[in-house]
Amino acid sequence: MTLRDLIATTDLTTRRGFLGGLAASAFGLRAAMLPPALQDPQPAAPFVKGKARARSVIYCFLRGGMSHIDTLDPKPGRKTQGPVAAVRTRADGVLLGQYFQKLAEQMDKVCVVSSLTSNQGAHPQAQYLMRTSFEKRGTIQHASLGAWANRLLGTHNASLPGHVLIGGAADMPTAGFFPPEFAALPIGDAAAGLQNAARPAGITESQFRRRLERLAQLDQAFGERFRQRDVQAYGDAYTAAVRLMRSKDVSAFDIDGEPDTLKTAYGDTDFGHGCLLARRLVEHGVRYVEITSDGWDTHADNFDRLGDLTPAIDQGLTALLADLHARGLLDETLVVLASEFGRTPDIDQDQGRNHYPKAFSALLAGGGVIGGQRYGRTDSEGREVETDPVSIQDFNATIAYALGLPLDHVVTSPSGRPFKVADKGEPITAILA
Repeated sequence: MTLRDLIATTDLTTRRGFLGGLAASAFGLRAAMLPPALQDPQPAAPFVKGKARARSVIYCFLRGGMSHIDTLDPKPGRKTQGPVAAVRTRADGVLLGQYFQKLAEQMDKVCVVSSLTSNQGAHPQAQYLMRTSFEKRGTIQHASLGAWANRLLGTHNASLPGHVLIGGAADMPTAGFFPPEFAALPIGDAAAGLQNAARPAGITESQFRRRLERLAQLDQAFGERFRQRDVQAYGDAYTAAVRLMRSKDVSAFDIDGEPDTLKTAYGDTDFGHGCLLARRLVEHGVRYVEITSDGWDTHADNFDRLGDLTPAIDQGLTALLADLHARGLLDETLVVLASEFGRTPDIDQDQGRNHYPKAFSALLAGGGVIGGQRYGRTDSEGREVETDPVSIQDFNATIAYALGLPLDHVVTSPSGRPFKVADKGEPITAILA
């Protein structure tokens, strides 16, 4: 059921049935995400926002494990490099794999972090750690970094959600133990934007108001009987949906309003559309936008598959950096490109690379990051971190620090356990202005 269907519905006999459909369609909040009778987690101390350069984050996640040696940390002349050439960039001494020739022209804005290291080599556990800073446990679901930012920093624009996920999968962590209103708003297709966000044809404003009044009556009776967090969350979701429908800022989700030349620059791909939508969203005040690209688990035919996968990333990310810079938004927007781990330096008989969490790479740009540099190094074959090792918690702490989230701020979960945004991670302050 869609938001349009719900508004047009005349049979609103049950509060739970009506709002269950609403939450599942309008905001991706399903009943399974809303455990009953949980208290809202509370900070252990008053929250004080830290010094920040970044107002927003655009986090590009390459799901499956991008090969670091073939992309951000090439090893020219070594057997582990395989058939991929290295290209020079606008940053002295920083090479990229041949797949990122467009990005090479923007490297003066980028810091490559080449010394990421982890002990999580399975996709679900590694992805979970990358997104939450905590190891996956059966007893609790941790909040993603976007949910932390949404909860502690709030929104720049009250009409828009604070956290949007473009193209993400259902198993990506979101609000965790935070209340469900801090979960990401999912957008499956960036080119299609936010679906069913207008009042249905044939429904007048007066009819719409009467239905809202009827809903409020049902809400009051049900809410008095069932004083639980999930009940309140459904009501809040509907209120937010109506507010968004009536806001002029709903146009932020429509990339068709962009000039054809700019759409061409980003590329006619899912990732390119996602980058363009992300730029529009942060421009309108969305604090945290995530873009997910799938298919990076290259156990076989690694080089052919990268030839198919990387052009969209190269074009979309390059256009995003240039566009943000031209609009004066890059200094206040932190752009991240990351994957849950790298791929093995050794190439197997199927011309593939396997999972490799011991050493891998990511990149940061904008938001106070000093561009034109590589932080940390791996050995000559990309096997071991030689200098400045960076844990996943350290990497996430750097993002949080750039946003102004104090790393020692404690939030207590409903089960009474204390958590910090990046666990025990320490930010890489050397790369921040």
